[in-house]
Amino acid sequence: MNALNYAVGVIFILICAALVVLVLAQEGKSQGLGAIQGSVENTYWSKNKGRSSEGLMKKATVVLAVLFIIISVVLDMNIF
Repeated sequence: MNALNYAVGVIFILICAALVVLVLAQEGKSQGLGAIQGSVENTYWSKNKGRSSEGLMKKATVVLAVLFIIISVVLDMNIF
C-alpha cells in the first residue's frame, strides 16, 4: 500500500504544479488602460470568452482546484 501512497503523492505534486502554472498564466480582472473606456460587455470577445483559450484555462483551473482539494483530503485521511 505504500507504493499507492507515493503514486497519489506524485499525482498531487503534478496537479499542484499545473495549478500554479495555470493561475499565473491567466490575465487579471483589470484591463489596464482599456478599462478607462468603460464596459466592453457587448463585444464579440466578451461574448465568446468561454470558447477561447482563456475560457479553457479557467475551466481547467476549476477542475484542477477540485482535484487538489479531493486529493488533499484523501492524503490527509491516510486511507492508503
